[in-house]
Amino acid sequence: MKILVTGGAGFIGSHFVDLVIKKKKVKKIIVIDNLEDGSLRNLDKALKSKKVKFVKADIRNFHNIKNLFKNIDKVVHFAALSDVVPSIVEPKLYMDNNINGTINILESMKINKVKKIVYAASSSCYGIPNKFPTNENSPLDPRYPYAMSKLVCEEIIEHWSKVYSFDFLSLRLFNVYGTRSRTNSAYGAALGVFLKQKILNKPFTIVGNGNQKRDFIYVSDVCNAFYSALNKNLTNQKFNIGFGKPRKVNEMVKIIGGSKTYVPKRPGEPDLTHADISKAKKLLSWKPQVTLERGLNIVIKNIDYWKDAPLWTPKKIKLATKDWFKYIKK
Repeated sequence: MKILVTGGAGFIGSHFVDLVIKKKKVKKIIVIDNLEDGSLRNLDKALKSKKVKFVKADIRNFHNIKNLFKNIDKVVHFAALSDVVPSIVEPKLYMDNNINGTINILESMKINKVKKIVYAASSSCYGIPNKFPTNENSPLDPRYPYAMSKLVCEEIIEHWSKVYSFDFLSLRLFNVYGTRSRTNSAYGAALGVFLKQKILNKPFTIVGNGNQKRDFIYVSDVCNAFYSALNKNLTNQKFNIGFGKPRKVNEMVKIIGGSKTYVPKRPGEPDLTHADISKAKKLLSWKPQVTLERGLNIVIKNIDYWKDAPLWTPKKIKLATKDWFKYIKK
């Protein structure tokens, strides 16, 4: 099997590449990344494999990527701009990158007769759910341009698959954490911010009171779900990928260990995310294995990765939160 991975130098994408290198069934891996959010450092080990070919390319440039899909059997699509507030400030950029980029991928698949795509969707499509655990048939209510762009991509992929007869599976990811998580934004996953603060012995900056619960899922479990989806004879299916047992942000901080400081809660953020993963367990023959305690222990053992990350001080976090309030009404 020959596969192409978009966003393969990013957080989840690079872990997925590391996983599939070990699979005998996978003979060739083409990795595309523009290296804006991703880093070749994430692919240090992978690039030593003869299976892997890395191409620096932007999915918005159709002519630069279309020929990379020749003789590819399946595509795993991680590439996207993420984070909420930046998407509100620059919605056109997010729509262009995420939606037009995805269309270019689908057109490249169509031209080269690629059989299947597995898409990294987002649980942000549910907005602020009113039913827990949240299943795949729950109402969709994206609150921000980022969430909307990810949902539109899912719908476009589903439409293209029907019209042009290829298989698709969409994995709606909940709160993914792990080594290599991004650290360049105050709006993204809190873990990278916390780890840099721990390295410098600074207090953890917690948004809200820290009692909000998140369905944290370790990155290796996510990658196993994608590999299962890649191999299952399924199509036109959407799956929630989370741990299925929400934990408080304060619990995460307690496990990492350190003092805390708090900034105002951001409007429009859910107090709880809780994935119903029964469908993924049944149809993908998958279930998460890594507890929050075990996952954070792995991350802490690799804490040197975050030494060069920018420090998000309480003052900077507060300024970022003000931006959030500026663009999002209560």
